Amino acid sequence: MDNVALQKALNQKIRETLARKTRDALAGGGEDRVRKQHESGKLSARERIDLLLDPGSFVEVDRFKVHRCADFGMDTQKIPGDGVVTGHGLIHGRQVFLFAQDFTVFGGSLSLSHAEKICKVMETAMKVGAPVIGLCDSGGARIQEGVMSLAGYADIFLRNVMASGLVPQITAIMGPSAGGAVYSPALTDWIFMVEKTGHMFITGPEVIKAVTRETVTKEDLGGAMAHNAVSGVAHFAMPDDASCLAGIRELMTFLPQNNLEGPPRVETGDDPLRRDETLRDKVPPDPNTPYDIRDIIRATVDSGYFFEVHEHYARNIVVGFARLDGFAVGIVANQPAVMAGCLDIGASLKGARFVRFCDAFNIPLIVYEDVPGFLPGIQQEHGGIIKHGAKLIYAFCEATVPRITLITRKAYGGAYCVMNSRHIRGDMVIAYPTAEIAVMGAEGAVNIISRGEIKRAADPDTERKRLVTEYREKFANPYKAAELGYIDDVIDPADTRPRVIQALRALRTKRDVNPPKKHGNIPL
Repeated sequence: MDNVALQKALNQKIRETLARKTRDALAGGGEDRVRKQHESGKLSARERIDLLLDPGSFVEVDRFKVHRCADFGMDTQKIPGDGVVTGHGLIHGRQVFLFAQDFTVFGGSLSLSHAEKICKVMETAMKVGAPVIGLCDSGGARIQEGVMSLAGYADIFLRNVMASGLVPQITAIMGPSAGGAVYSPALTDWIFMVEKTGHMFITGPEVIKAVTRETVTKEDLGGAMAHNAVSGVAHFAMPDDASCLAGIRELMTFLPQNNLEGPPRVETGDDPLRRDETLRDKVPPDPNTPYDIRDIIRATVDSGYFFEVHEHYARNIVVGFARLDGFAVGIVANQPAVMAGCLDIGASLKGARFVRFCDAFNIPLIVYEDVPGFLPGIQQEHGGIIKHGAKLIYAFCEATVPRITLITRKAYGGAYCVMNSRHIRGDMVIAYPTAEIAVMGAEGAVNIISRGEIKRAADPDTERKRLVTEYREKFANPYKAAELGYIDDVIDPADTRPRVIQALRALRTKRDVNPPKKHGNIPL
C-alpha cells in the first residue's frame, strides 16, 4: 500500500473512531432510559441545553471523560461523559458556562470525574468573567466511589464560594437533589425548581420516618413549593422544564456578566418623562387600608414590567428586577397587602439576600417603603428577629450601588432607619404627601405621651381623636423630615417615574467605598 492510500485509510479510521465515540457520548444512557426520562415529565440533559442556549451555540468540553473507579464491577461500565454534560454557549448573545447532569447515566450520580468536569467549567467561567448555570438532576453521590465522590462535592463547594460575588451563579433543580448535593445549589445566587419533578432535601422521607417517625411525601418535604413558600431556599417554582429554562433566560436579561460590569441596557421605548396620574389614587387615604405595592411599582417602571423573584416566600416584602430608562434595577418594597408590610424574620432574610446580590453585581436599588415596624411577638423574638433584622440593616449599610427610596405611606420606628434611609447611606429619599414618618403610629404615640390628658378629658374618645390628628399634622408627615434634610423632596405621585429616573441618571457615576478589611462579620 502506497503512502497516499495508507494516509486515506488512516484518516478513515480516525473519522470512524471519532464518529463512534461521539455517537456513544451523545447517546447517554441509551434510548430506553431517555424514554423513561420523558415519561417522568423530564427532558434529557442535552434537550435542556438546547432550550436554554441560543441555537447552535453550545460547545461541549470533556465529552469523552469517564470515571476511574475499578471496584464493584464499575471498570466494565464506563459511559462517555460520566453522567454530566459540560461546556459553554450563549444566552441572548452573551457567554455562559454550564453543566447539565444526565440522569440517564448512572442516575446522574456524582463521581470524582463528574465533579472534575463541573469544576473545570466553573474555574474557566471565573477566569473569563461569565455566569455559571447548573441544571441538576442527580441521584446523589456515587456510592461505589466512597470518599472520592464526597471529595468531588467539596471541590464544587469551594468553587461556588470562590465564584460568589464574582460571577452570577444560577441553579435549576430539575430532578432529585439530596444529601450533600443540595449544598452546591444553596451556595449559588438563584435557584429555580420544577414542580413535581424537582426535589431537594438533606434526608429523604424514608430516613426521616426511620429516625423521627414522621411521615411526609417527597413533594411536601422538598418539592418546589415547599422550598419556595416555606423554607425560602428556592426563588422560582416553574411548572415544567421548558418554562424553567425560559425563566433562566429571562433572568439573564437583567444580570451583568460579572462583578466588574454594569447591568445590560435594553431599549424599551417607554418615555422616561412619562407621568402617571393614576398614582395619586394608589395609596388609600385611610392609613390602615391595605393596597398592593406592585401596582405602584408597575406604574413606575419601563413598560410596566416587573420580574418578581422569591414571590412565594415572606410575601410581606417584594423583591425583583425591572428597568428604568432601559437600565436594570433591583426593587425592594414593603407589601402593605400582607401583614401590613411589617418586617419579620423571613422578610429580613429575603430582603438582605437580594440587596447583597444587587450590590455585588452593580445593580442600582429602588426601595418602595411603607412599613409600620418590625412584627411583634414571642415567636419573632425567640426566632431571632434582632439578629435577622440586623442582616437587612447590614446589607443596606454595606451597599455602594446607587440607592433611592420612595416613602409612599408609613415609615415608623427602627424600620424607617432600616429601609434605606439617608442615615445608612441612602442616596436619595423622596416621599409622597401621604407619608407618615415617626417613631410610631399616631395612635400609639398619643396613647403613651398624652395618656393623662386623655384620662382627664370629659370625652376621652373625642380628645384622643383630636390629639391623634394634631400629632399626625405636627410630627407624622414628610415635611418635618424634609425640614431636617432627611427627605430630599416631597413629590406629586404622578411624577414618580421621571423623578426616580432623574435620580438614577444623577447617580450613574456614583463611587462609594467601604473601609479596607478582609470582610465584615454579618450577623448570621
